[in-house]
Amino acid sequence: MAKKATLQKVILEDKVGLYSICFEGDAENEYEKFLKKFKDNASLNKDFRSIIIALDRIVANGAFERNFRPEGKMNDHLVALSINSRRLRLYCLRMSDQVLIVGNGGIKNTKTYQESEELSGYVMDLQKFETLLQQAMADGVISIERNIITGIEQATFTL
Repeated sequence: MAKKATLQKVILEDKVGLYSICFEGDAENEYEKFLKKFKDNASLNKDFRSIIIALDRIVANGAFERNFRPEGKMNDHLVALSINSRRLRLYCLRMSDQVLIVGNGGIKNTKTYQESEELSGYVMDLQKFETLLQQAMADGVISIERNIITGIEQATFTL
């Protein structure tokens, strides 16, 4: 089933623009859903705090490759935020050192994300979204200039 989505600006600082996908009909973007899902989970509090601290550091300093673990295919930008935790994952598209699209995530209790229906769903949404975003960039509808993705205000993507 096709889902329509837009790209929303979450935080825009000098070093990094942080964005997230919002599906049509949802009140919150994917990153807000992640925050809401785990902010009050006592058993994952340490992992959750580590992710938030890491994101704050990324926004302040840059979305450098060393902060992430490649998760997708060789030619995509899919990454997971690299924290010491083995349990909680936040999936992102690291477009550059200055642009990060934050998706959703969850508890990884399988060897790979492919074995988890929930996690592989988040990953597939991001991968499909990236393909559409790259096409929109090739068509000149959207462009990335430093930390800003321009043209997203009127762009809708069908995943």
